[in-house]
Amino acid sequence: MLFPTSFFIVMVHLIVPLVDKVIQGGPVHYRWMYFVERLLGHFKSLIGNKAQPEGSIAEGHIVKEDLTLFSRYFEDIESKVNRPKRVNDEPNLNEDSEMSSIFPTQGKTVGGSETFTLTQLEKTQAHRYVLLNCAAVKPFISEFRDCIRRSSRGRRPAATEVERRVNKEFSDWFPKRIMNPDITNTISTDLEFLA
Repeated sequence: MLFPTSFFIVMVHLIVPLVDKVIQGGPVHYRWMYFVERLLGHFKSLIGNKAQPEGSIAEGHIVKEDLTLFSRYFEDIESKVNRPKRVNDEPNLNEDSEMSSIFPTQGKTVGGSETFTLTQLEKTQAHRYVLLNCAAVKPFISEFRDCIRRSSRGRRPAATEVERRVNKEFSDWFPKRIMNPDITNTISTDLEFLA
């Protein structure tokens, strides 16, 4: 698309004063009015009697402060201060859960649920992902890396080769290591389920 030359002249003239404005006023955050406009909008929402706006703003501000103060002392009343978060992802430590300690119950369900089946490849990938990202399994991953380095027969394997073998072979090695009769009584049930 061809632009007329007057278009480029206008664009250049739009940019030229910006440099002067920055030199005169400094960075824009020193003269930005957005936060002042938001505050004025908040004050405007407090006006109930348009004949006396200053008094309405003062009364509204006092009422808001009083409600905030009272809400801090009344625990059973939901207010702005003690309102639960919209998305609650923190574990519920008050409930005695029979779930595993590796995967604590977090958050609350919203909406419906849908059941679907995974292919064998997807199951393997999900199992590998859980194993490689679970904190309780990290010592076993380090042990497996040491086994890979020891089995290299004198040569030092590259870090990428070690990680490739961990991703490929750890999910097969881990159940054998956990089900070892020498250590089965010291392993938690959570690790047995993961294996």
